[in-house]
Amino acid sequence: MSIARTTIAALLLTVSAPALADTLVDNVRGSTITSGGQVETFTGLLFDDAGTIVRVIHAGDKKPKARKEYQYHIDGKGRVMLPGMIDAHAHVMGMGFAALTLDLSDTTSLQQALDRIRTFTAEHTDRPWIIGSGWNQESWKLGRYPTAAELDAVTGNRPVWLERVDGHAGWANSAALKAAGVTASTKDPVGGKVERNADGSPQGILVDGAMALVAARLPAPRPEDRDTALATAQQLLFKRGVTAVADMGTTIEDWQAYRRAGDANRLYVRIMAYAAGVDNMTLIGGPGPTPWLYQDRLRMNGVKLYLDGALGSRGAWLKTPYADAPGTRGLPQLSQTQLGNLMSRAALDNFQVAVHAIGDEANATAIGAIEDLAATYKGDRRWRIEHAQIVDLKDFARFGRSGAIASMQPVHETSDRIMAEARLGPDRLAGAYAWKSLKDAGARLAFGSDAPVEAADPWAGLAAAISREGSDGQPAGGWQAQERLDRASALAGYTTGAAYAAFAETKFGRLAPGLRADFILVDTDPLTASPAQIRATRVVETWVNGGRIWSAEEKPETTSNNRR
Repeated sequence: MSIARTTIAALLLTVSAPALADTLVDNVRGSTITSGGQVETFTGLLFDDAGTIVRVIHAGDKKPKARKEYQYHIDGKGRVMLPGMIDAHAHVMGMGFAALTLDLSDTTSLQQALDRIRTFTAEHTDRPWIIGSGWNQESWKLGRYPTAAELDAVTGNRPVWLERVDGHAGWANSAALKAAGVTASTKDPVGGKVERNADGSPQGILVDGAMALVAARLPAPRPEDRDTALATAQQLLFKRGVTAVADMGTTIEDWQAYRRAGDANRLYVRIMAYAAGVDNMTLIGGPGPTPWLYQDRLRMNGVKLYLDGALGSRGAWLKTPYADAPGTRGLPQLSQTQLGNLMSRAALDNFQVAVHAIGDEANATAIGAIEDLAATYKGDRRWRIEHAQIVDLKDFARFGRSGAIASMQPVHETSDRIMAEARLGPDRLAGAYAWKSLKDAGARLAFGSDAPVEAADPWAGLAAAISREGSDGQPAGGWQAQERLDRASALAGYTTGAAYAAFAETKFGRLAPGLRADFILVDTDPLTASPAQIRATRVVETWVNGGRIWSAEEKPETTSNNRR
């Protein structure tokens, strides 16, 4: 779904017009998290034509006067008003491309996946490569990886490349392996693995660093393809009430797409970008982070670094071997010294650093690097550890003292728990997806989705954070229930915490005078509803900068910034 031309015209007028009047939205059941972490309730919001909040109206307050303090009035119809949700960790262009290519994320068996691949291949005879993502052998209960031979049977001689749901492994058919020159003599690259048959020939699965062997052969998306992917991703975000997102792994091509959208007044979501490695960091930011652009809709904050892989593909770096694969501890991508050197290179020019760390050894290594750099790089650095999925109990105190932000994804716990039990065994589960323990240790929490690995759905995340139960209500009472969060802390993770993690707390993330008027109207109050009700939350309207950019109750052609 794309925003109609009439909508774009209305947005364009709103962005470029001088301030003329204020808008009042009242008759709402509003809640926001304060800068001190408390819940503040209110009944109305007054904002100006620059999209800045002028006043938050509380029960019992004297109401603003029509035509004196505001010109436009919007009746909230008793709905719940919340700050726009912030996804603290997603892949914006990945979301868009996943929606435009073959999606296997909801398949529950290998056969179902193969049937879908066969159909998609037959329907797209014009495509030189078949590209897709979302498969998960754990969801298929396969007990092994799928193979190139199985893919060959439904795709023929056209090359096919399908990324695993976590983005840390790829499934290739024989034509793709041939195009990439991957044979029995191909050596495993550093930080990667080519899964092999008994005779040493490639089985069809490439993990982490080995993925580049095939990925380098893929046809590059055209600029117009990227523009379409961005527009698609924005609509997916707005439909779920997400108004800002930390983009983890921005390339120079991604950045150019964001700039094109901003220049054309088609960038509505707020993007806090973290470059894919130091090369993209310097290409995009040059001597340092960029300023906020397009009315605080775009900024290049820093850099994303990978320390290990994912748990599902056994690439996460563990202190002791995998319970279900005793021969490996994972695939470290960097040593602590190498990581520290890259972090130092970024910090020298004031770029913020976000480190992907999933396994307990990876998290300990990231914390160690932060400790080493703390004496040199003082000030408000806000080092981020992305995922922080498995932390050794002995390292919780170190994590808190380091000042690192724990940028986590609650939905990973509900998706991964059965697989995590198999990978880790019982002794390490107490440190798995341990939101409350990290918070109690002093770490700041920022919550996201890792989309397109998971849907960019903050409501599923909120429900998981307070219950530790999946969409099926299992396990009753929650998995590792001691890690459940209170509702205010969970909501903060998707609002104030996510804003703080990206140096955006003075711009947005809560509803307060002087901040951007980014808010949503929904049919469910996450501070009182059951987890099941929260998961089913319907976003009625999404507003960014005082302009409505999504409405569930009107056709796209009529969704606009019209404040009347």
